[in-house]
Amino acid sequence: MLRLFGAAVGKGVYIKPGVQIKFPWHLEVGDHCWIGEGVWIDNLAHVTIGSNVCLSQGVYLCTGNHDWTTRNLKLFVRPIVLHDGCWVGAKTVLCPGAVVKEGAILAAGSVAAKEIPMFEVWAGNPARYRRNRLVV
Repeated sequence: MLRLFGAAVGKGVYIKPGVQIKFPWHLEVGDHCWIGEGVWIDNLAHVTIGSNVCLSQGVYLCTGNHDWTTRNLKLFVRPIVLHDGCWVGAKTVLCPGAVVKEGAILAAGSVAAKEIPMFEVWAGNPARYRRNRLVV
């Protein structure tokens, strides 16, 4: 169904019940991804999800926000990019412009607003570096 509305979705993608996607035409998903229950992709701007990515239940991808430093709270939007092999833990929030590099992990409940480097584990609010990811 997503493809009918303009989403680019690879093969072997598993989307659990209750996933919300605002604008399918702003969504690109690679191969063999898992999008867990209750994920909300609030994509006013483009969201790119690489291959072999896991979005655990309740993840929120937010591409738009309001600039609270302006009188009119002007809306701004920025894309979100999730590179191949990354894992975003349950109830994590990714803010406009967030980038999760290859093989990185964002622990459950984290809030990320910037780039998470390759093969690193980040956690917390705001998300902070915890350690390197062990790769076998």
